[in-house]
Amino acid sequence: MQKIEDLSARDIAARVARRELTAEAVARALVERTQALDPDVLAWQHFDAAQVIAQAQALDGAGAQGPLAGVPIAVKDLIDTADMPTTYGSPIYAGHRPAVDAAVVASAREAGGVVMGKTVTTEFATFKPGVTRNPRATSDAPRTPGGSSSGSAAAVACGMVPLAFGTQTAASIMRPAAYCGVVGYKPTFGTLPMAGIKSLSPTLDTAGVFARSVDDAAFFVSTLSRIALALSPVKGWRVGICHTPHWDLASDDARRALQVAARHFDKLGARVVEAVVPDAWAGLAQAQMDIMGCEAWAAFAPERNSRASLFSPAFAEVLAGGAAVDGERLAAAHALAIHARGEIENLLQQVDVLIAPSATGEAPLGLDATGNPIFSRMWSLLGVPCVHVPTGVGSHGMPVGVTVIGPRWRDAKALSAALALEAAVNG
Repeated sequence: MQKIEDLSARDIAARVARRELTAEAVARALVERTQALDPDVLAWQHFDAAQVIAQAQALDGAGAQGPLAGVPIAVKDLIDTADMPTTYGSPIYAGHRPAVDAAVVASAREAGGVVMGKTVTTEFATFKPGVTRNPRATSDAPRTPGGSSSGSAAAVACGMVPLAFGTQTAASIMRPAAYCGVVGYKPTFGTLPMAGIKSLSPTLDTAGVFARSVDDAAFFVSTLSRIALALSPVKGWRVGICHTPHWDLASDDARRALQVAARHFDKLGARVVEAVVPDAWAGLAQAQMDIMGCEAWAAFAPERNSRASLFSPAFAEVLAGGAAVDGERLAAAHALAIHARGEIENLLQQVDVLIAPSATGEAPLGLDATGNPIFSRMWSLLGVPCVHVPTGVGSHGMPVGVTVIGPRWRDAKALSAALALEAAVNG
């Protein structure tokens, strides 16, 4: 019989709803796993076992209802929780207690979910790493779990929770998912509400999820968004291989991962073709950086004016870069993004989905940096749905995979292709 802690989120919810399991039994199993594994991983910013059990007991007492009944969920520490501290990865907010939950957290609780705790984020979701270690390499030669949703990806990767919230402004879901070997799903920009999530760049900030399977990721977002995500077979689909303008930065491991994905799609009966992107897309990464930096400079005016001495050098550099973006440069970045959004809509009429590298390769050694975000910057700018699918391991035995990209507001296409690829890899 499958252990409780290894059940999918969908299975947990179904069994709790049928009274085959109690929410408390699920919570205790996941608490036990967390207590056993987290001393090596350090995924949690806030974890209180008694608080988790109390939530589950209250759910059972009320009859444990809802599509997420009894499902343990991790919440990135960029996202407000009324009953737990929310520090945004910064000493400026040490001990901060929001008055209310973020909208996504409130919706998850309303659907019967159990908030397991707050997972480590990099400082304000940028580049200063937290303490979390990649659970695939925690001993003699630790590797980064990626950022900024480092704790969420790590917690899912070692089975402390089946689901976790993340956010992405540049690469903060795709890269940690790639490095930790889990599914990461960044929905179409605007699918999930950002109310109660510390803003870095309103034009780009996107709430998303980590899961152990594509089905669970789709189930979670569908529940929260109330958007039906009906998945379908991909036989006869056109799958475009997109090397992106940054192919020269892809390691041999990343290139092999893309080739492996292409071969699987070919065997699934899809037509795999080369997707050539416009030359102007080479400027999308810089446009994303300009918009993010400029908006961060504005968003953090309160902290700049009162607590700037508590910024890390890395975050101060982000803000300084944003301050250097003048109005003309910002307007040019937005103009390029608007034009490219039209171009990708056209491209995704010629093919059903795209596949592209999720990262430059395996998770880098060390914990002083979170890895290069280059392969996700342009997808974040374009607002398209992205799903990272693990496809195997690289030359050092660390996870690698690819990003599946679909048209805006047609997330089911990206998820359908991702589900088919996942099944082919695991079959």
